[in-house]
Amino acid sequence: MAALLHFPPLSHSLSFLPYNSKSPNLFFTPKRQTNRFLLFSATAMAAAPPTARKVLVPIANGTEPMEAVITIDVLRRAGADVTVASVEKELRVDACHGVKIIADALITDYGEQGIFDLITLPGGMPGATNLKNSGILESMVKKQAADGRLYAAVCASPAVALGAWGLLKGVKATCYPAFMEQLASTANAVESRVQMDGKVVTSRGPGTTMEYAVALVEQLYGKEKADEISGPLVMRSNHGEDYTIKELNPVQWTFNDGPRILVPIANGTEEMEAVMIIDILRRAKANVVVASVEDKVEILASRQVKLEADMLLDEAARLSYDVIVLPGGLGGAQAFANSEKLVNLLKKQRESNRPYGAICASPALVLEPHGLLKGKKATAFPAMANKLSDQSEAENRVVVDGNLITSRGPGTSMEFALGIVEKLFGREKALELAKTMLL
Repeated sequence: MAALLHFPPLSHSLSFLPYNSKSPNLFFTPKRQTNRFLLFSATAMAAAPPTARKVLVPIANGTEPMEAVITIDVLRRAGADVTVASVEKELRVDACHGVKIIADALITDYGEQGIFDLITLPGGMPGATNLKNSGILESMVKKQAADGRLYAAVCASPAVALGAWGLLKGVKATCYPAFMEQLASTANAVESRVQMDGKVVTSRGPGTTMEYAVALVEQLYGKEKADEISGPLVMRSNHGEDYTIKELNPVQWTFNDGPRILVPIANGTEEMEAVMIIDILRRAKANVVVASVEDKVEILASRQVKLEADMLLDEAARLSYDVIVLPGGLGGAQAFANSEKLVNLLKKQRESNRPYGAICASPALVLEPHGLLKGKKATAFPAMANKLSDQSEAENRVVVDGNLITSRGPGTSMEFALGIVEKLFGREKALELAKTMLL
């Protein structure tokens, strides 16, 4: 977290009780009794949950799915009431790299009447342009700015949308490197990974989105909440350095055509992990098949993001795969472990010496109990690493042991996916992708 910018939290008069500066452990409440303000101790109020901040995340055809889903996921972890709104005519949007996201609502459901504590725009092209061209969204964000409420954007959207709307005049802002010249014509362009200026937060791209989302949590809920959320994410701290993997018993991963990679998803799958894996492997030009282990292609992921698979597992199981990769998420991992068809596919993969892998909860809840880690070194989500029979390499962010690759959690997902790219296409290709994504 050393690279994360920390900013003072915003205050919302409707969300916080007035602070009593003379008695810092006391807060005034506007209720009156016998013409006096009632006093409550802060400790008595500590058990009450923070007021849910209302957040709008608009998405469009061509939205960068990592930037959208990471932001939604992290904000919902913090307790924010996040609405995902499509600016298209349908709830389902076709995001970049073939990822299908189903919104909660249409932007037309809100008009200019929606009031949010934060509106945050993901990037991606042509997604950023499609957001910019939404007249309703433009009116909403302009009203957000006029009312002094928080608004934010990542990747192409600071330049393409906020800048084009005239909302960055005199503001320090950053964006994806390829759009910096365009940004400089509408804002004071800087190269920070995350930049805050007044009520505006901007960030650079996929590899900075988790930091960006945690910064938004800090603005809405304060630094303590941001630190609480960032810990379990297992975030990367050494930005600017090449990613590394711990490799044991190296073997060459080969493929004939493709390669073809199976990524199963289920209700309760950790959406950040799934989307980062799918997105990055498709950037590398792998043929990624996303298969639902449920009885329909639409799944409800762990933070209530709705994703649509390419097909059901029954159909996907008719094909053979060069690699099978399991995202985590407690509910999703349990669904994988209970899927006889998926477990059989994994066992056949191991028996034929073809690569397979898992991240977060899945190494401990799927691979370990089904004997798929036997004789192998692996890692898993820190709270579940004690379920591994061999924990000797569990502190590593990504572990490759022969044809097995495992990783720790959301914040290691990019390194995990890049590790797969490295084994299939070489380290030069993986480092090229890491640079493109600003890891």
